[in-house]
Amino acid sequence: MSGEQQQTPGTDGRPGGDGIRGTALGTAPVPLSVLDLVTVGAGSTATAAIRTAVELARSAERRGFHRFWVAEHHSMPGVASSSPAVLLAHLAAHTDRIRLGSGGVMLPNHAPLVIAEQFGTLEAMAPGRVDLGLGRAPGTDGATAAALRRTDRLHEGADEFPQQLAELTRFLDDSFPDGHPYARIHAVPGPVQATAPGGVQSPHRPPLWLLGSSGFSARLAGTLGLPFAFAHHFSAANTVPALDLYRASFRPSEVLAEPYALIGVSALAAEDEQEALRQVRTGALAMIRLRTGRPGLVPSPEEAAAHHFSAVEQDFVDSWLGNVVHGTPDAVRQGLDDLAKRTGADELMITANAHTGEVRRRSYDLIADAYGLPQG
Repeated sequence: MSGEQQQTPGTDGRPGGDGIRGTALGTAPVPLSVLDLVTVGAGSTATAAIRTAVELARSAERRGFHRFWVAEHHSMPGVASSSPAVLLAHLAAHTDRIRLGSGGVMLPNHAPLVIAEQFGTLEAMAPGRVDLGLGRAPGTDGATAAALRRTDRLHEGADEFPQQLAELTRFLDDSFPDGHPYARIHAVPGPVQATAPGGVQSPHRPPLWLLGSSGFSARLAGTLGLPFAFAHHFSAANTVPALDLYRASFRPSEVLAEPYALIGVSALAAEDEQEALRQVRTGALAMIRLRTGRPGLVPSPEEAAAHHFSAVEQDFVDSWLGNVVHGTPDAVRQGLDDLAKRTGADELMITANAHTGEVRRRSYDLIADAYGLPQG
């Protein structure tokens, strides 16, 4: 871990670093966290997937994982995480300590005031435990993004991201200057409540993270002095260049004195190598279907084993699996250690893609065991 917070968390309601930096437990080189896509396997339901997400969050909390994030996706039958704020409220009701957050909310899909209200509400539900991770991609295809945004001018959403981010920050801090059109508009729950008669300032507000899979958000996060989360799990070739750009662009801020970079990584551990491979091939087949315009539920290992992969598909599978850390617990530990060392990441956020929640939960337990994390 590098550097310290410039401010003591929770002293004045500013972004502070509440929970940005964690403590590595056991023998892990950096804090370990979990990204859950709330996947729906063939033969299952969204209800079961959400129940599984709760079980995974509670298990991650017991085992000492630092964060549990969910990500915004739309129009994907196999991913039941279209509403991160709703999911996080449910998870907050079933956990006590683990940090909960979005990895991420796609800012151009929403009015900044709505996000500020949603995450202000989440912060009131789980004080000091909420992260607000933001992305600028739609989290879906162009037609669905147009339906979400009520416009076909999708390029403007990405181009206006810095402006939208600044507006969201103003709402979270209740800091629009006098004369601004929004100066009399307040995100509630939020800091304005402290200015009312008898009001008390909340000691927290959700820290902002920028997410990305290229250089744009890396540079912006560095310039603003924000923590940065990179999607290594689907853009591995860009990981090191993006992190280098983030660190080179970094300017100290009220949030961070030094850069803090988290990377998302696909990893799945099983008792033996062949079982791990059998499980992760389901994710490869699901991704092939998604990228060829046929999104569906996550297939079973039996369906993936029976699928005849074309030469083009097999090339994709080989490339995909090359970026998934999988195998025995010791092999996965070694792969994660190597990745942390190669990238200099300050935190690893693991996502385990498999057909069933039980396989994913078992994978997280095996990884925790490999690192000597507590039993809880």
